[in-house]
Amino acid sequence: MALRNAVLAALLDGEASGYELAKSFDASVANFWMATPQQLYKELERMAAEGLIETRVVQQERRPNKRLHTITPAGRAALHEFIRASARPTAIRDEMMVKVQGMDSEDAPAVRASVAERLEWSRAKLARYERLRTRLLDGRSEQAYLAEADRIGPYLTLLRGISFEQENVRWAEFTLAAIDKRSAAHT
Repeated sequence: MALRNAVLAALLDGEASGYELAKSFDASVANFWMATPQQLYKELERMAAEGLIETRVVQQERRPNKRLHTITPAGRAALHEFIRASARPTAIRDEMMVKVQGMDSEDAPAVRASVAERLEWSRAKLARYERLRTRLLDGRSEQAYLAEADRIGPYLTLLRGISFEQENVRWAEFTLAAIDKRSAAHT
C-alpha cells in the first residue's frame, strides 16, 4: 500500500494541512500505517502534481503561510480503485521478534529491557486509542455510533489498533514473566 492511499483516506474527513494530517496520522492511522512528517509532506507534493489533491495557501500573519489540502474527484477515484483491489496479507517485520528469537541467557537482560520498553509504549498507545474511542463515541453506545456515523471506517480501524495493542501488552507481560522465571531458575 502506498502512503498516498492513507492520505486520501484521511482527507475524506475534510480539508487539512500537512501538520493536521501528521497529527491525525499519529492519533488515528498510526495503528496500521506509519509515516514521518517528511514522508508525508513529500507525498502531498507528489499527490498535488498528480491531481489527486488540491492545495490552497492561507496567508497568515507572524507565522508561515498554511497549505490546506483537499481530495479531488481524481483522488476519490484513485482511493476507490485501491479499496476495490484485493489486499495483500499482512507480513510482520518486527526487529523485537528477531531479538527475542536470537536471545540467549547473556542477552536476557537487554531483551528484557527492550520488551519492558515496548510494554510501556503499547500501554501508552492503548490509553491514547481508548481516549480517542471515547471521543468518537461521544456518549453513544457502539451500536448507536455504527448506525448514526457518516463514516465508520475510522472507528473500525481504531478497534483494530486497540486489539493490536492489547495483544502487544499480553505478549510483553507473558514474555517478561518467562524471562524473569528463567533468570531466577539459573541464578
